[in-house]
Amino acid sequence: MAQNNTHRSAGRAQTPAFTAARGLGGAAVLGTVVVGTAFAGSAAQAAPAAPAAPAAPSVQTAPAAPVATAPSTALDTSAKLRWGSRGNAVEKLQSALNDHGANIAEDGSFGPRTHSAVKNFQSSKGLLVDGVVGPQTFGALGGSSAPSGGGTSAPAKSSSSSNNNTIVNAARSAVGSPYSWGGSSLSGMDCSGLVNYAYAAAGIDLPRTSGQIANGGRWVSQSQAQAGDIVAYSGHVAIYAGNGQIIDASGSKQRVVERALWGNPIGFVTYR
Repeated sequence: MAQNNTHRSAGRAQTPAFTAARGLGGAAVLGTVVVGTAFAGSAAQAAPAAPAAPAAPSVQTAPAAPVATAPSTALDTSAKLRWGSRGNAVEKLQSALNDHGANIAEDGSFGPRTHSAVKNFQSSKGLLVDGVVGPQTFGALGGSSAPSGGGTSAPAKSSSSSNNNTIVNAARSAVGSPYSWGGSSLSGMDCSGLVNYAYAAAGIDLPRTSGQIANGGRWVSQSQAQAGDIVAYSGHVAIYAGNGQIIDASGSKQRVVERALWGNPIGFVTYR
């Protein structure tokens, strides 16, 4: 009995349940699924570059403001300045002195360098050389009107009896205090310390050493001296109490004493 041959002929491939078809550009289509990448004719072209944004217009720089030149400083001819003075008026004085060839700091403090510059200027102009800046010295410097800001004048404003009495009374209050070199208080003081102590009671700031005190004020004769002025010796200073009396811190007596004018003083100095 013939047997049914269930095998296909050798060499024939079995037909798959679907047929592959070539699509456009060679993409294989699998039913409705596209496998691979479809190309339309040629490779895709790159998108054109976006045009560059126009450059922002340059911003113009505003022209620099003109520099204002400060007007020259006016000096006050009505207020005296001297060693110990402070403030804006002193600073302007120092500026004026520098304009006339000095070389000092414009710090508003009338100290030894300013004092020396004032005396040099007074000498060069044929003025009274006393280191005190009053109307004549200000006038020679070119000052005519009062400066703003003012300054604190160290010396007494005038020869008022109240200021003189304050100085003398302060010196008398120190009588009996021990002598102490470099001291300026009731617990101990030397000659210049006593003078500083007495003048401070009247609100007047003086230089510290005896030489600076003598050179910082204005020299007067004994007949012109008033109570509260200073008697200057070589290396020593005392408060003039009037009527030929002085108050001083005596190194030989080792205390502050009031006594008659002694020896040969160099002269009398006023800060009035």
